[in-house]
Amino acid sequence: MDMDTRTESRGLGGSNIIEIIRNLRPDLRKSDRKVADVVLDDPRRILNATVGETAAMAEVSQPTVLRFATAIGCSGFPDFKIRLAQSLAFGTPATHSVLLDTDSPDIVTEKIFDYTMTSLDWARTRLDRESLNKAIDILTNAKSIVFFGFGASGIVARDAQQKFPLFGVPCAAELDSHQQVMVASMMKPGEVAFVISNTGTTRSIIEIARIARDNGATIICLTGSDSPLTSYCDVSLIVETLENTNMYTPTISRIAALVIIDILSTSVAMRRPADYQSRIHQMKRQLTDMRRMQPL
Repeated sequence: MDMDTRTESRGLGGSNIIEIIRNLRPDLRKSDRKVADVVLDDPRRILNATVGETAAMAEVSQPTVLRFATAIGCSGFPDFKIRLAQSLAFGTPATHSVLLDTDSPDIVTEKIFDYTMTSLDWARTRLDRESLNKAIDILTNAKSIVFFGFGASGIVARDAQQKFPLFGVPCAAELDSHQQVMVASMMKPGEVAFVISNTGTTRSIIEIARIARDNGATIICLTGSDSPLTSYCDVSLIVETLENTNMYTPTISRIAALVIIDILSTSVAMRRPADYQSRIHQMKRQLTDMRRMQPL
């Protein structure tokens, strides 16, 4: 299999070029990897560099630099630099935001903001808008909604349940495994089971989706990839993020999931009748007034 085929097989054809380099680096020739390392180490320095200057930085020949550009799916060095500029426009790439023990608080702040914004943009560009619209339709017509999740996904479920005024129907969040089975077993047509699992491989969540589906409920899942969970769901919202296993890396999957919940709840609320939206505005005004109350 040649490099172009490997690029396509990994679904990287239109991706951020810096992430393409990161993913393809193990498959590159040894000399090409030297160019990749120079790019990943300081991508902004390459923007104004010529082929010769890039070759000098990587300690390789100029033909190697040109071959590297082709190997990562670009038509040539100029095309590579254009795509590099586009990638940097999205923010600092996740590969350049790894936290180090020696980083100061100021550097940690910059890296986490950069990493989060870049990862969210990555997720946005890969979100299936058709599936998102289907999920909004289902939630708009639901009689009730139950959110299921564990751990970080449980936090997302709680946040979703807290937004029940926007969804406009009874909402619940179930985090206990026994309670989840009980509730899923009692669901019926017209109700929605919204299951949340970034890995999509948690057996108990998959089982909850199966039980709720067998009882006639409509199943929506929020997951990080085309996982086993999706085969049990009517609509799958796949939110791909640049998750990193580094111990200091923020849990971007949870942040992205919270953004999706905001999109869903806001979109559903906007479809409600004018009188209902008026009640929501009144509720928010009352909350604002309560926060301004002086202590007795």
